[in-house]
Amino acid sequence: MSDVGYAGDEVRRARYAVAAVFAVHGAVTGTFATRVPWIQDHASLSSGRLGFALAFTAFGASCAMPLAGRISHRFGSRTALRGLLALWTLSLVLPSLAPNLATLCLAMFTYGASSGMADVAMNALGVEVERLLGRSVMSGLHGMWSAGTLTGSAAGTLAAHLGSDARLHFTLTAAVLTVLGLAVCARVLDLQPAEEEEPPPRFALPPRSALLIGTVGFCAVFAEGASLDWSAVFLRDRLDSSAGVAAACTTGFVLTMAVARIAGDAVVNRYGAVRTVRAGGVLAVLGGLLIVAAAHPAVAMAGFALMGLGIAVVVPLCFAAAGHAGPNPSQAIAGVATITYTSGLIAPSLIGGVAQATSLVMSFCVVTALACGLAVFAGVLRTAERGGRKEISPQTAAVPGPRP
Repeated sequence: MSDVGYAGDEVRRARYAVAAVFAVHGAVTGTFATRVPWIQDHASLSSGRLGFALAFTAFGASCAMPLAGRISHRFGSRTALRGLLALWTLSLVLPSLAPNLATLCLAMFTYGASSGMADVAMNALGVEVERLLGRSVMSGLHGMWSAGTLTGSAAGTLAAHLGSDARLHFTLTAAVLTVLGLAVCARVLDLQPAEEEEPPPRFALPPRSALLIGTVGFCAVFAEGASLDWSAVFLRDRLDSSAGVAAACTTGFVLTMAVARIAGDAVVNRYGAVRTVRAGGVLAVLGGLLIVAAAHPAVAMAGFALMGLGIAVVVPLCFAAAGHAGPNPSQAIAGVATITYTSGLIAPSLIGGVAQATSLVMSFCVVTALACGLAVFAGVLRTAERGGRKEISPQTAAVPGPRP
């Protein structure tokens, strides 16, 4: 990157802009999730066929994420993020238009590909803002993503309750989020490659550092995916809870993660990434033990809350560590994101398979065992603590910025 300076105030404004980008990205996800039943009915799909189509989301993201670094290099970070975020918000409409399995698979592949590319671009910018500010901000940025998801989910729940057509709902939501996304992207950092900098490859295997960091992310996302998709089922089938109590458990888990992420930067700045993740691993394991031993819904709900608290900041810190691990942050972040997307894809089905063969209690024994990996492998995140951060104190301090 060029060595022309940004003022400290400009970097701080860019932080808020990137936070808004994360919220917009999350709002698309929350909106879509609430209308999956409508999409299933519209395309006349069984549960198995719907699951097959939804798997194309992760497949599309994994295929496309390595392209994000190349696009940012070609157009600059601001223009690239503006285009990729708009592509993501507009792709929300596609699943609602699919009349059958084949078209829904294509729509979900496009939806996932645009999500993954925008995800890599905004995380790379978040890492750069964190480096320039000299303190942790990635947890808070992912907290804004969770807040956006909750907002989109709430609006989608209202739309579903009113019986609105998802095609109209998605079109209006996509229009609003696209305009909002374009507006906030105007304030993010416009980083340009140096003249001598080689463009990243179109496709490349993740660097070794990303594989190690991705192992930690894999454990966290597996626990997150299992808890999101199976917590309500666990309370209903294992503990005979009512549908309302079961749903409240899932909502509580999501809220715990969102609050922990928003507050997590203060903890990371005080204790560092490694100690934070190790402590989170301990909390997640304690939560898992409460879940598998629970004889009452309240105990299981406390366990899921502890699980959410323990894993909340892990993925943001994995992205931060990947971004600081080498000369090509986008490539490393894409590698970590691919591993975590894969974990999120296989977790629900693996939990279901173990439950079918044994029991849901044994499924969450697997989750608890993987949560131990957070404490065991947290040391690979030490790269983020060696990123040479410096605090910007005066508002006029100069930091690396774009070429004029």
